[in-house]
Amino acid sequence: MKFTDGFWLIREGVHLSYATEVRDVRPESKRFTAHAAVKKVTRRGDTLNAPLLTVECFSPAEGVIGVRVTHHAGKRRPGPDFALAGAADGAGTVREDDTVTELTSGPLTLRLDREGPFGLAFLDADGRELTRANAKGTAFATTGDGAHHMLSRLSLGVGEQIYGLGERFTPFVKNGQVVDMWQADGGTSSEQAYKNIPFYLSSRGYGVFVNHPGAVSFEIGSESVGQVQFSVEDQTLEYYVVAGPTPKDVLARYTALTGRPALPPAWSFGLWLTTSFTTSYDEETVTRFVDGMAERGIPLTVFHFDCFWMREYQWCDFRWDPDVFPDPDGMLARLKAKGLKVSVWINPYIAQKSPLFDEAAALGHLVRRPDGDVWQWDLWQAGMGLVDFTSPAARDWFAGKLKPLLDQGVDCFKTDFGERIPTDVVWHDGSDPERMHNYYTHLFNRTVFELLEKERGQGEAVLFARSATAGGQQYPVHWGGDCWSSFEAMSESLRGGLSLSLSGFGFWSHDIGGFEGTPDPAVFKRWLAFGLLSSHSRLHGSSSYRVPWEFGEEAVDVARRFTLLKHRLMPYLYGVAAEAHRTGVPMMRPMVLEYPHDPGCRTLDRQYMLGPDLLVAPVFTEDGEVEVYLPEGTWTHLLSGERVTGPAWRTERHGYDSLPLYVREGAALPLASDDRRPDGDWLDAPTLLVHPPASSGYTAEVTVPDLLGTPAATFRVRRDGDVLRVTANGTDRPFTVRVAGGASAQGSGEVAVPLA
Repeated sequence: MKFTDGFWLIREGVHLSYATEVRDVRPESKRFTAHAAVKKVTRRGDTLNAPLLTVECFSPAEGVIGVRVTHHAGKRRPGPDFALAGAADGAGTVREDDTVTELTSGPLTLRLDREGPFGLAFLDADGRELTRANAKGTAFATTGDGAHHMLSRLSLGVGEQIYGLGERFTPFVKNGQVVDMWQADGGTSSEQAYKNIPFYLSSRGYGVFVNHPGAVSFEIGSESVGQVQFSVEDQTLEYYVVAGPTPKDVLARYTALTGRPALPPAWSFGLWLTTSFTTSYDEETVTRFVDGMAERGIPLTVFHFDCFWMREYQWCDFRWDPDVFPDPDGMLARLKAKGLKVSVWINPYIAQKSPLFDEAAALGHLVRRPDGDVWQWDLWQAGMGLVDFTSPAARDWFAGKLKPLLDQGVDCFKTDFGERIPTDVVWHDGSDPERMHNYYTHLFNRTVFELLEKERGQGEAVLFARSATAGGQQYPVHWGGDCWSSFEAMSESLRGGLSLSLSGFGFWSHDIGGFEGTPDPAVFKRWLAFGLLSSHSRLHGSSSYRVPWEFGEEAVDVARRFTLLKHRLMPYLYGVAAEAHRTGVPMMRPMVLEYPHDPGCRTLDRQYMLGPDLLVAPVFTEDGEVEVYLPEGTWTHLLSGERVTGPAWRTERHGYDSLPLYVREGAALPLASDDRRPDGDWLDAPTLLVHPPASSGYTAEVTVPDLLGTPAATFRVRRDGDVLRVTANGTDRPFTVRVAGGASAQGSGEVAVPLA
């Protein structure tokens, strides 16, 4: 929200009160509180009839410093609040020196000087200033409509770039944008977002998390071009500065605070195929699709039933449409016999025609208006109400309706919607409706995920979720929502996914081929390669099918080629997934995350690193022309073996069976021998594809995980003169070592490969 009119003036109807000078500081051993007047106090009378801001400074975790600014402290705080799993009071140390008070936590220091204009400076371990709230950086504003806003402004350095703030489809670098945290079902072609995360990451090696689940307005170098401003309509504003020094360090600290992503089961990384949304389908259609994939040699892991598995006008009643699926038990058993997992669509809404509507209303499980009526509207489903997930009884009731589906053979759920949440309602637990608007999806996804963990076991739970807020990364996987079937929408989707990855989300997917409309065969084939080199891979559409043969025989070949490739890469990919679970560093990594010191990487949004060693540049053209940037080092194309030295920009041309897919110098990629499934025995005759640098002294260590993500075997690689030696620990089974562009050898225990 903008409060000023250019640099000099204030907007009409707005009154701004800035923290101007420190009146006192109350230090404790691990935190301090300052009081700031909003005008210069030159005599005692100036302390009358004027506000005083309370500024609390503390550290909830090592390397994280929180600032809580309050005007009137007596406001009722009904919640909800973000659950900060990693927060612990007192991680910092306070030091006073003359007029300066400092709070230090790990490599981060907050400095407040009691003399001069009020300001908060954040310094790194070397004393370098990362950012600061300058003289007008801490304030509150009142507007003509009676609203009260708290705001902070943190400085932007020369050339500093800002990323994140959720899954945003606008430009990847957020400088110059206005970004509002407000969940919306807006597709992928607008400034609205399904996943609003009030956290941004700076190219200077720090992050900022605004601890407010409701509407937060960000002005990123827009209202004041040298500052990031964030504001809330409240009496208190709380934010955390998160230390680096690297972007990975920032994400590790942020996700330790808000929650690390669960590790999805290995089978979920295989190919998902759906019925699509409004298409006509029954068991015969499903069987034709499944058998068609098998006949064409395209391995399929998950089959998903979208909305119309239930009866029209009755979403959700969690009952199979008896006219379309008269034998759901038998159908699921037949799909299971083909080795498939099964997913079904759900949302948190109950249509009036659903038999569950009256039951939920009578039990008090639906959200109500202030007058006691059940809140309803006809947008999406006729007369629908919302399950009130603030009620423990309603959560148990909802989970209880899903459990019979799990007993029947369903393995996972697509948790759709959760964005259009009204604010003219009363919640069971008394939550603030404005704060609950964004937070609702968190309770919805948590309820379903916890049911899956309870019924299937830890490590077997996975969602396909559309909406999220901060902390939602704990319940993967999330997908990019409703996009068009075009190259432009394909690039929008990638931008959104890369922004989400810099917001703490480890896993992300999208609708291969696009959702709305029917893709041109060229779009579909290019999207296949991109989709199968993403964290998770799903063929899904709206009014048309997404089986590859609908787009020609070449599309079948492309689908087969990249599905088999992903399966071969699974020992590497699942190791990266386990890293995301342990550290919060995402699988799909913007180039700036792996190469923060390379200026050429800071704006790149059409390519990414898939884990630390694979560079992927999807092709967004029919003729196959694509620009790709390769950072410093020697890169080897995984499919062709071509070697390229960076840093370099390249313009390449690829057929539909290829794309820029480069392996970083020094990488050792473990490859599975079984390419028919994503969750095979990865230690059954694996291949270690090594890309050694030319220099001597090269060593590497590669861990192959088991299906739980824990280390199953470790391969240690070292260059010994003109020989590459690989030693296996944890397995005595045979393996192959192949040097990129060179020789290979097979053995067990230790394998030596000549390099000359």
